[in-house]
Amino acid sequence: MKSTNAFRVMLRMQIIPGKEQDFERVWYSVADVVGDNPANIGQWLLRSAEEDGVYYIMSDWVDEERFRAFERSEEHVEHRKKLHPYRSHGTMTTLRVVYDLGRERAETRR
Repeated sequence: MKSTNAFRVMLRMQIIPGKEQDFERVWYSVADVVGDNPANIGQWLLRSAEEDGVYYIMSDWVDEERFRAFERSEEHVEHRKKLHPYRSHGTMTTLRVVYDLGRERAETRR
């Protein structure tokens, strides 16, 4: 078993009714702000299958220190400003990845 030290951030966002497609389009258009950061490992936009208008944004980072530096950066503040008009509220949860079985299985199959 392979462990990892990745730092994961999960945002839960409630989108204003009727703004979902616009939110998705804007999120995709500014996704490079996160993806181009050298400390970012990956990011995902997920739509809840159970709650209308609820989205999750997950991103993985090399470590918490570099995520926090990005979080405080001017480019991230500008990124957030573009998404805020679409949401009514949101929360953030941070996690430490213990095992990444998907990546481990993919490496084993090569």
